[in-house]
Formats: sequence, structure tokens, C-alpha cells
Amino acid sequence: MSVSDRLKAAGVTLPEARPPVANYVPYVITGNLLFISGQVSITPDGLIKGRLGEDMTIEQGQQAARACAINLIAQMQAALGDLERVTRIVKLGGFVNAAKDFVDIPKVVNGCSDLMVEAFGDKGRHARSAVACPVLPMGVAVEVDAVVEFA
Repeated sequence: MSVSDRLKAAGVTLPEARPPVANYVPYVITGNLLFISGQVSITPDGLIKGRLGEDMTIEQGQQAARACAINLIAQMQAALGDLERVTRIVKLGGFVNAAKDFVDIPKVVNGCSDLMVEAFGDKGRHARSAVACPVLPMGVAVEVDAVVEFA
């Protein structure tokens, strides 16, 4: 099954890759690696804002992280032209806007990781970091960056 078919089965429609909001590029290719700048929790309906452990549940945070995954995949599509070129999701870096006593950061970032595995199968299994932040750009709940290997 192709990545596009897996995304359709998961109910995912890729948006256009979002332009950067400051002085950086959305991705950099060097050799056979694609480095994707942090993608925030935004959907066609707008930004997903909030702080985990304060005004958001783990499930809401996972949905925010899933939105980041969708935006990362949209950047992969823009950079590579064909998602079948992805040979491995190498690493994800997850940042969660969290209250100081919220400790379930990894569970939140699973919302992104799970979609990568769902979309890319074993090629979607990756190394990862998941950290809490006291605030994220524009007040979003989650931001995730990625390193992707491609052919």
C-alpha cells in the first residue's frame, strides 16, 4: 500500500506546505537527508493553542501533535515531490507547551509518532525527543521538527 493510500485510509488530506513565519526556510536538503523546520499544531481551522496540564487534555495534545505530523508530511511532499521517496523517518523532535507539573510529554508526542508509523509503516519508526516548554510560538500546543532520509 502506498503512503498516499495509507494517509487516505487514516482520513488524512494533506494541506499545502505552510510557508515559514520568520527568517528561516521550511526545509533543507543535504545529501540524502531532509531536515524539516518545526511544524506547529495548525489545521485548516486554525491554530491549536493551549497548555497541556492546564487547559488541554492528553487526547487534545495528541490531536495537536497529529496536526504537526500532517504538516511535516506536507513539507516532505513539497520537498521531495513524491512521498514514496522517503526511506526512513530518522528523528522527530517534539516540543509541548506544558504546565510545570505536566509529565506526560511522550504521550502527547505519540500523536505525531503514531501517524508517521501509520503512514510510512516500518520506515516511519524513528528516534525521538519529547520535551516540555513553558511557551511555544503563537501560543500553539505542540511543535515538531523532523529529519527524513530519502532516495
